[in-house]
Amino acid sequence: MTGTNKKKETVPMKRFFNSRETLVTESLDGLLRSSMGQHLCRLDGYPEIKVVLRKERNPEHVAIISGGGSGHEPAHAGFVGEGMLDAAVCGSVFASPGVDAVLAAILAVSGKAGCLLVIKSYTGDRLNFTLAAEQARDMGIPVETVIVGDDIALPGSRYPRGLAGTVLVQKIAGHAASQGEPLDVVARKAREAAGKISSIGLSLTDCNAYDTAHETRLEKGQAELGLGIHGEPGAQQIDVAKADDLMEQAAAALQKALSGGEKKYALLLNMLGSVPPVEMTLLLEAFAKTALAQQVELIIGPAPVMTALDMNGFSLTVIELTDDITEALKASVEPPAWPGVATFGKPALRKMPSLPKTFETAPSSNPQLEVLMRTGAEALIRNADSLNALDAKIGDGDAGSTFAEAAKEILNALDRLPLADPHALFATIGRVLTRHTGGSSGALLSVLFSTAGRSTSSWAVALQEGLEAMQTLGGAKPGDRTMIDAIDPALKALADGGSLRDAATAARKGADATRKMGKAQAGRASYVPESQMHDVPDPGAEAIARLLEAMSASS
Repeated sequence: MTGTNKKKETVPMKRFFNSRETLVTESLDGLLRSSMGQHLCRLDGYPEIKVVLRKERNPEHVAIISGGGSGHEPAHAGFVGEGMLDAAVCGSVFASPGVDAVLAAILAVSGKAGCLLVIKSYTGDRLNFTLAAEQARDMGIPVETVIVGDDIALPGSRYPRGLAGTVLVQKIAGHAASQGEPLDVVARKAREAAGKISSIGLSLTDCNAYDTAHETRLEKGQAELGLGIHGEPGAQQIDVAKADDLMEQAAAALQKALSGGEKKYALLLNMLGSVPPVEMTLLLEAFAKTALAQQVELIIGPAPVMTALDMNGFSLTVIELTDDITEALKASVEPPAWPGVATFGKPALRKMPSLPKTFETAPSSNPQLEVLMRTGAEALIRNADSLNALDAKIGDGDAGSTFAEAAKEILNALDRLPLADPHALFATIGRVLTRHTGGSSGALLSVLFSTAGRSTSSWAVALQEGLEAMQTLGGAKPGDRTMIDAIDPALKALADGGSLRDAATAARKGADATRKMGKAQAGRASYVPESQMHDVPDPGAEAIARLLEAMSASS
C-alpha cells in the first residue's frame, strides 16, 4: 500500500461546458433533442426543477421515479422509458434535487396506482425524496420508497452508499410495474432486490467536479479501492498494477462481503466515466479470471451506467439471482442506455481456416547473418519506447511498438529461416510480417520483402525492386517524410557495392533529413500540421536508421 501523499497536482479544466449554472439544463435539453431521447420530455420548471419523464405511459401502472445529483450519466435520465423509470429528478452536479422537484415529478406521473421512489443512499437524496413522499401522501397519493445502499467498502456503515446497484433496482421495479403489479408488490420486489445487491468501486483517478482549483489527492502510482461516485476518497489507496491484479483486488473484496454458499449472481461491470471501450472489455476478461467469476451466470455491460464524471475507474455490482430477478433483468426495455443482459460464459470459437504456410523453405544456416539479424531485432525492441514517444509527437504513438512486434517475430523465427538463401529468406520474412505484424509499416515492409523474394535479380537489386513495389502500394516516394527516406538511400548504397556501414550511414542521413522536410506527404503524419513537425524526424525513418546502425556496429 502506498504512503501518504506528499504533493498535490492542480488539474487544469478542459471540458465542454458554458457554465456550472447552465451545465445540467443544457445537457438535459441536448438529451431530449438526441436520437436517444425522442421518447422523453421534461417539466417546464427550469432552472430549479429539472425533471425528465416519458412522453407516454400507462396511467394504470405504478410509476417508478428516481434521481439525484447529475454527473452520473446515463443515470438517471438515461433510464427513463418503458420498462424502467417513468421520471428522473435531476439535481445539480453531485447535489440532490430539492423537495419541490421530487414532488413535481410525483404529481406529474402518479395515477391511482401510486408511485415508488428509488433512492440512492446519500443524505441529501434520503431527506429530499422522503420529505417529498410525505407531502405527496398528505395529498392523497400512494407513495412507497426503497433506499439502495449497495456499497460494501465501509463495513458496519449505518448508511452504505448507493452505487450502480441503484440502476438494477430501477430495472427490477420497472419490470414489476410494467406487468401491472400493485404498489405493495412493486415495492416489496424492489426492496428484496436492494437487499441482494453488493458493489465496490476502483479508480485510477479521482474526478474534477468542474472545479478550476481542483487538486488530485492521488500520486502517479496510486489508485483507490472502495470509493463512491462523488469524488470522495476511497476506503484505501492501493498501488497501480496490471489490470488482472487490480480486478482481483476488487473482486476479492466484493466476494469477502458476500454471504457465501453456492449462490449465483448477475454481474454489472460499470464504468465510472473515462475508461475507453478497449479497456472496458479487457476488464471483463480480467474479471473472468477471478474466483468470484465462477458464481456469475449473467453479465450486464461492461458499460457506463452510473458514472462519476470523468473518473477513470470501474465498479463491480453483483445481485443474487432468483427466478423473478432473472426475468426482470432480461426483460427488454425502451431506454437505450440499458446495456442488456447476456449469459456469462467463455468466448465463442470457430475453427481457423487453413492458411498458406509461413515457412515453405527448409531452414539453413548463416551464422554471420544470424548475428546481424538478432542484433538488429534486439535494437528495435530496445528502442520501442523512445520511438513511440517520437511518434506521439506527429502520429499515434505506436511506431516503436509496431517495429518491436515485427522484431520479436523475426527473433522467434530465426531457427526456422533459410538464412543461406537470400531470396527464400526475403520471401519468408515477407510472410512472417504478413501473418504477425500490424500497422501500415508492417504491411509495407511485407510487400518489400515478398517482392524481393520473387525477384530473379541479385539480392541487393531485389530489395530495390521490393522498395519500388512498396512505393507503388503505399503511394510514398523519397522526400515525402516517411521511412522510405531512410530505406531508399540505404538500399542504393548496398546496390552500388557499399558495405552495411555505408548503408547505415546513408540511412542516418536520410532519417536526419526528414527533420527539415516540413509537412509529410504520405502516412499518418500527413494529417499533422507542419507547425508541429519542426525538427522532429520521421519515426519510421528513424527506426530504419537505428536498425542498420546496430547491425553495422556488430558486423
